[in-house]
Amino acid sequence: MRRALAILTGAVALAAASPAASATVSAAPGAGRLTWAVCSDTELPAPMECASLDVPVNWAEPGGRTIRLDLARLPATEPARRIGSVLGVPGGPGSSGIDDLKRAAPDLRELGRRFDLVGYRPRNNVWSESMPAICEKPATALEDPRGRKRFDAQAAAMAKAFRDCRLADPTGLFSHLDALSVARDMEAIRAALGEERLSFMANSYGGVTSVAYARLFPQRIRALYVDGVVNHSAGWNDQVLRLSVAMERNFGKFTGWCAATPACALHGEDAGAVWRALVRAADREPIPATSPEFGEGEVTGWQLRQLAFAPDPGPDDVNWLTFAESVDKARRGDGSGFGAWVLGNTRVWAMPGVLAMTCADGRGFAHYDELRNYRRAVEKALPNLGSVRFDGLGCTGWPLKVANPSRPLPPDGLPPLLGAGSMHGDLVGTESFTRMVRGSVSVIYEGHGHALYLMGKKCPIRHATAYLTELKLPAPGTTCPAE
Repeated sequence: MRRALAILTGAVALAAASPAASATVSAAPGAGRLTWAVCSDTELPAPMECASLDVPVNWAEPGGRTIRLDLARLPATEPARRIGSVLGVPGGPGSSGIDDLKRAAPDLRELGRRFDLVGYRPRNNVWSESMPAICEKPATALEDPRGRKRFDAQAAAMAKAFRDCRLADPTGLFSHLDALSVARDMEAIRAALGEERLSFMANSYGGVTSVAYARLFPQRIRALYVDGVVNHSAGWNDQVLRLSVAMERNFGKFTGWCAATPACALHGEDAGAVWRALVRAADREPIPATSPEFGEGEVTGWQLRQLAFAPDPGPDDVNWLTFAESVDKARRGDGSGFGAWVLGNTRVWAMPGVLAMTCADGRGFAHYDELRNYRRAVEKALPNLGSVRFDGLGCTGWPLKVANPSRPLPPDGLPPLLGAGSMHGDLVGTESFTRMVRGSVSVIYEGHGHALYLMGKKCPIRHATAYLTELKLPAPGTTCPAE
């Protein structure tokens, strides 16, 4: 399941390195300092050091059960000029910040001169490694319900699966995977690091955690760099709509490319019209599809509209060539070109253990009227890719109170932020995030990519290093060329 989730959603793999550090803080949760030692995990390169920290499962009960968070750091290479620590805020949710640090370390050497670079395994990553088997069982075959009765039936199926998963969970984590809980873990890490204020690098879903931390502990943020993030304060539907608008623009580029490229399987036709006809036909009669990973199934138009299109043409346009071939095969009755993506996502986003990491942050639809109104708006605005998302439908039936609903950040108390993102996609979320804080700037990356500092993109990393080191922001409108 974890491999499938990483492949299908574009998230960093949920499977994480387990440093099994030889040093542990075992006092009261969040108390004391970390004692760093050589990592016992031989896959973590020297000079990386490891430690661990116990935090409460439920921060409202600090004397109750605890979980152990593994940490890793690369000490500053110029300790005499050391400024402090930079904590990585991983995405996913469920990704490992230790994996992120290992991946990004070669490209963050300049930043690592004056900072300890710190990564950790957040509680949702710990959960992904330990959730009961029943939590990985899809509750139902997700659909976009066209009617209140079908909506209620799907919500009831999800609610039962959530309850069963919660009852089977020996850790208690199921009920405490919201971003506010993760943010309190981050604050415990800050205190254990001995830093009065901390600097952060956040990517992707790490924006949700960053908003939670900024809301709870604004005075503890020295600097915050956000890269391709989700702006939770604006609400899930707002962020999905922003991203979908960007995807629509990219789809228009694809149709133009296809018209000019004889190798495109739809060359000589109106590729956009072919796609829209396919989607309508698949909604009337689903198309058979097979996948080596997920077996046999069917593909509907609703499923196809959900980012089955790749905005990045890829090397030698391989992604767009493959997409066009898949469309051509699908209109002839074989949807297998979309099989792995569609069949996998339909199942993964019906797994209660996966959804427990996001539903408590307000993802989903509270009632059928909300879903219906959103569907009307998104399909009207986005003729090719407008759709109700898998993950939002999966959270329908969430049985617990939403612990961390979307709401605005306080207007004051935060330093200016730096953001970065691809103009072809995730910049829209980053810009909506940085606009919340006066004086903030987002760097526009002209190429494709997501979580640019994890991809080794030199220009965004250079701006992030200057900002985190000197607290200097580039001029508004600064761009980075594609690399």
